[in-house]
Amino acid sequence: MGFIPDRGGFSLLLLLLIFLSEAHFRWASAQHCVWYGECGESETVRGKKYNCNYTGAAEPLDPEGYDLLTELCPGYDYGDRRLCCDVDQLRTLKASLQLPLQFLSRCPSCFFNLMNLFCELTCSPHQSGFMNATEFKTSNSSASSVVEVQYYIGRTFSNAMYNACRDVQAPSSNVKALSLLCGKDAKDCNATNWIQFMFDINNGQAPFPIVPIFSDVPVSGYTPMNNKTYGCSQGLEDGSGPCSCQDCTEACGPKPVPPTPPPPWTIIGLDAMTAIMWITYTAFLFVFIGTVVAAWCYRKRTIPSEYKPILDSHNPLSLNSDNPDAVNASCCETLGERFESALRTAFSWWGSFCVRHPGLVVSGSLLLVTASSAGLIYMRITTEPVELWSSPGSRARQEKDYFDGHFGPFYRTAQLIITTPLNKTFIYQPYFGGSDVPFGAILDKDILHQVLDLQLAIEALVAPYQEQKVTLKDICLSPLAPYNDNCTILSVLNYFQNSHNVLDHKIGDEFFTYADFHSHFLYCVSAPASLNDTTLLHDPCLGTFGGPIFPWLALGAFDSTNYNNASALVITFPINNYLDDTDRLGKALAWEKEFIRFMKEFHNPNLTVAFNAERSIEDEINRESNSDIGTVVFSYVIMFVYISLALGHINSCRRLLVDSKISLAIAGIVIVLSSVASSLGIFSYAGIPLTLIVIEVIPFLVLAVGVDNIFIMVQTYQRDERMPQEELHQQIGRILGDVAPSLFLSSFSETVAFFLGALSNMPAVRTFSLFAGLAVLIDFLLQISCFVSLLGLDVKRQEANRLDIICCVKLPEGQETKTDSILFGFFKKFYAPFILKEWVRPIIVAVFVGALSFSIAVVNKVEIGLDQQLSMPDDSYVLQYFKNLSEYLHTGAPVYFVVEDGLNYSSLEGQNAVCGGVGCNNDSLVQQVYSASLISNYSTIAFTPSSWLDDYFDWVKPQSSCCRYYNATGAFCNASVVDPSCVHCRPLTQSGKQRPVGDDFMHFLPMFLSDNPNVKCGKGGHAAYATAVDVYANNSQVGASYFMTFHTILKESSDYIDALRMARILADNISQTMDHKVFAYSVFYVFYEQYLTIAYDTAFNLSVSLGAIFLVTTVLLGFELWSAVLVCVTIAMILVNMFGVMWLWNISLNAVSLVNLVMACGISVEFCSHLVRAFTVSMKTSRVERAEEALAHMGSSVFSGITLTKFGGILILALSKSQIFQVFYFRMYLAIVLLGAAHGLIFLPVLLSYIGPSANKAKVFAANRRLVGTERERLLNY
Repeated sequence: MGFIPDRGGFSLLLLLLIFLSEAHFRWASAQHCVWYGECGESETVRGKKYNCNYTGAAEPLDPEGYDLLTELCPGYDYGDRRLCCDVDQLRTLKASLQLPLQFLSRCPSCFFNLMNLFCELTCSPHQSGFMNATEFKTSNSSASSVVEVQYYIGRTFSNAMYNACRDVQAPSSNVKALSLLCGKDAKDCNATNWIQFMFDINNGQAPFPIVPIFSDVPVSGYTPMNNKTYGCSQGLEDGSGPCSCQDCTEACGPKPVPPTPPPPWTIIGLDAMTAIMWITYTAFLFVFIGTVVAAWCYRKRTIPSEYKPILDSHNPLSLNSDNPDAVNASCCETLGERFESALRTAFSWWGSFCVRHPGLVVSGSLLLVTASSAGLIYMRITTEPVELWSSPGSRARQEKDYFDGHFGPFYRTAQLIITTPLNKTFIYQPYFGGSDVPFGAILDKDILHQVLDLQLAIEALVAPYQEQKVTLKDICLSPLAPYNDNCTILSVLNYFQNSHNVLDHKIGDEFFTYADFHSHFLYCVSAPASLNDTTLLHDPCLGTFGGPIFPWLALGAFDSTNYNNASALVITFPINNYLDDTDRLGKALAWEKEFIRFMKEFHNPNLTVAFNAERSIEDEINRESNSDIGTVVFSYVIMFVYISLALGHINSCRRLLVDSKISLAIAGIVIVLSSVASSLGIFSYAGIPLTLIVIEVIPFLVLAVGVDNIFIMVQTYQRDERMPQEELHQQIGRILGDVAPSLFLSSFSETVAFFLGALSNMPAVRTFSLFAGLAVLIDFLLQISCFVSLLGLDVKRQEANRLDIICCVKLPEGQETKTDSILFGFFKKFYAPFILKEWVRPIIVAVFVGALSFSIAVVNKVEIGLDQQLSMPDDSYVLQYFKNLSEYLHTGAPVYFVVEDGLNYSSLEGQNAVCGGVGCNNDSLVQQVYSASLISNYSTIAFTPSSWLDDYFDWVKPQSSCCRYYNATGAFCNASVVDPSCVHCRPLTQSGKQRPVGDDFMHFLPMFLSDNPNVKCGKGGHAAYATAVDVYANNSQVGASYFMTFHTILKESSDYIDALRMARILADNISQTMDHKVFAYSVFYVFYEQYLTIAYDTAFNLSVSLGAIFLVTTVLLGFELWSAVLVCVTIAMILVNMFGVMWLWNISLNAVSLVNLVMACGISVEFCSHLVRAFTVSMKTSRVERAEEALAHMGSSVFSGITLTKFGGILILALSKSQIFQVFYFRMYLAIVLLGAAHGLIFLPVLLSYIGPSANKAKVFAANRRLVGTERERLLNY
């Protein structure tokens, strides 16, 4: 009997046999193909073919295809090169992969994995192991075509392929490459939907459906393709290096972390400056009050009151002496008295001469004024913002000139920001599945049609210019001209080719809509450079001008990247700008003017449009200046009327028209205006242009100084008594000798301070300082000559009882009693004694020191910058544009990192220092800018830079169809040209695959820069980089070049200042790394550079002015050092308090306010110097009495002159429509006058009463000797 297995063993054996036979069957079936060769045209994608159904074994590849196989699928020769594809299929594969090749080959491992996916699909001899042909079609030739296939792909493979490619950048468009290759934004792309998109027939490339099935385990008997992959940080076996950090996060080190902002400086939880000033002020009050009380107690016990004459002639504090011929003066006191005496003698002689020879003096003055003012015929007024705010020698100005000289000036723009009052949201439901998508009201199709009507109407505008007609096409930016002369219009409507028909294009039936403008919009915002939206529409997203429209530039007020939620459309018309071509610039200006006119008249109830053109700001500033002329003139009329009425001293109603000095006041005003005209004329002779600041500020300044001097001279005469046997010319000469040194002190101090202010680097400050300094000097010279002569003539008229103005009419003689003016009496009898009371003085000191402490605490809190909106009139259309700009825009201005001439791009070292691809330095220019974009909240750099160098390397690769030339002529052959004589620029060898260096680099670069991007080559550099590279005339070398990115959204002045600062820090770091000069440039840098140093400039200008005032005051007060210190301390307090007012009144620190601060420094001299000089020459016995006398005599003149005159005129400025007038002129002028008057007429007398300089013994002795035997001695003693 034989062996009989039991039932269980038999079953086990049977199962084993079945398993082995099935495995053998699957292994055998894995050895055959699914297709081979091409047959039949694709019904869905024109120009593409189906593959022929074939289930036989792999066929040997024709030797003709060996090179192509090596190029596309290196290492896939399978020994004997038996494949499931022929040469035609390889050619089709190459053509289909051109776009991914151009964008992904910059990362070798990414592209290797991708080619692995397609090579296995197309040619693998093991196709049947992971592919299943599910649908077939038989053609007329009886050949069967595969029209649908299932492709089993390992999840491990697909995820690894995606991970290697997800960070790869597309340099020309500042986005990730997958945004262009995945059918959606890179952030929404993943391994699954990317592969699904590439195999979808709707993408315009796949000729038939390829259904990917993802799994890491066998499915339905198929083993998924799970080939080896390479990570982006790995090199390939052929020697290709790992991807760059820019294209591979794994290859980077740790993500850069911005430095932690310094914590606010606090003390016990309070702002440090506030706490310090509180402590300081409290300590001061304690010490001051203690000192005052102690001094009062001591004085009561030991010293007679300072409010009474010091009778003891032996007291060292006494000014009296037993021997009137002896004086114990120091050397400095004696020197000061002699200097004072010399000035008095000189001015007395000059005053007497002017009164004796009025005709000669007045005619000579007129001649000089006329000659000087004649220069106004050469006057040029600068309104060009760059000239106003940026010094020709400044860094930003030099960088702007360099950029303009090498790449042309930054283009002009006309821009619309469009919103709708309609408040509705509609839901789009994709037909092919997916979640509902909400769309904002501005993206409603009817609204879009209305916006397109507006856009087309603007395109059709015709502007007249010198008997010519100018259209947008004549001036617009056309990057692909002359091949494509369409204007660049950055608008969402360009996704629809600016066409109503394309906007209405939809695919569907009577029941459903499969694709329409919603689906096209959603695709285009994720892939703006696409030539096919891959929906059933197959409409292009690329603009009609040949470039992409990035959604963050064309849409506003969306959240994150949900562009469908946008509530604003932004339409930008870039216009060519010109440096020296006035004719073409004139055409641009003419079209912009027509654009502004059209937009002002445009009305649509469904659209709210804010608009702006390049010329808008300058136009509005000019309009503002013209509209404010009336306000300014009215302001000056008020001041003139006051001066005319206040200058006279009316003793009785009968002599009203005799004692009035209207004609003299008018003459004084004419002298002030003549000094301004002379200053403008002299500098116009020198070719120095004027600015609006000069025209608006200097008359105010000179009127303040001039009127003060006029009042002092006239009122001093009115209070004076003519001595016996003294003639009129001698009296006026003597009066001029008394007051002219004070006038000279103030005027010369201001002149020197202003001229030194011209050392500023800020053009507005420098120009103002020059004109102001000369105007004040000329005004002083005219006042002590021409005005003195006219004063003499007016006194003669008054003494002859002739009427003012109507000089031929004479009143009968009458006895009149001379009285003091009401204001002088008030100051002498009430005001001066009151503020110098013993209990009032400490209160005044405490209040003013408290105000000073507050101002010091907030100095560092004054904002820096100039809000653009302030420069516009209240009724300007630009204000709404500025408002919408900050509310809706989502990106900032373009920023260019410019590599200056001299870098050798033909060498590997030069290339590696700049580029961002494989083999480039980790600290290259592109890489550093990319790293900065990762911390955009800190760096203000929003995106990866566009890099012409990296795109050129991709364009010139031998695998790409981009770089070709005609074999016979060597001329460039565009990728769209089908001609067998066109050959690749570089051989498909190991050396050919390397970057071009030496002569090769420069040989092909001009071709790249002239190549227009197209379907077969999206890397052409003409559109993106035609102006980015400055190539030498003989194509021998690259000169300067730039790499562009964008700033983050910038809203406030502080944002712009911070953006400039951070970009410069980054550029300086790049320069240091490259050992070659690189600078950052953006169109706004030239305006905001001043704010980087405005704090230093302010401190420097004001310090220099104070220093000049100190030196001049010291000398002209007769070397009274302590007097000069007190003058400068008071002026410094006024300036510091100005900062306190600026903080309280929201006035920012900028060039305009700095000019006002410099002017405040000059005007403050008027409030202080006259009073201090009167104090130093007073012959009273105590400081309090001397301060009281100085305040009564000089204070009343200062108050009636500069204070009341300016106060009336300033109040009128509040009526101005101009915000800049309201803020920087009304508010600051008012603060200057009020603070100046308060410190000069309240604080300074009290300060002098406490710590004023001791009387100059030599001056007192000399004064006593001069007055011996005169009536004035009797009055003085009385």
